[in-house]
Amino acid sequence: MNPEETMRRIELLKQEHRDLDTAITALAHSSLADQLQLARLKKRKLMLRDEIALLEDTLIPDIIA
Repeated sequence: MNPEETMRRIELLKQEHRDLDTAITALAHSSLADQLQLARLKKRKLMLRDEIALLEDTLIPDIIA
């Protein structure tokens, strides 16, 4: 994957992460909050954060000190 494709993937993942954050907030404030669904959304959000971090690390060149 070249750097441009990686950046596009990161932006898509960040957008999904923001969308999940909004959904989690809305579900948490709902009177009919489904705890299982809430836990699944939070887990997905954490997985996205980890994938974003891994992709961002690939963009940073290794520097031998």
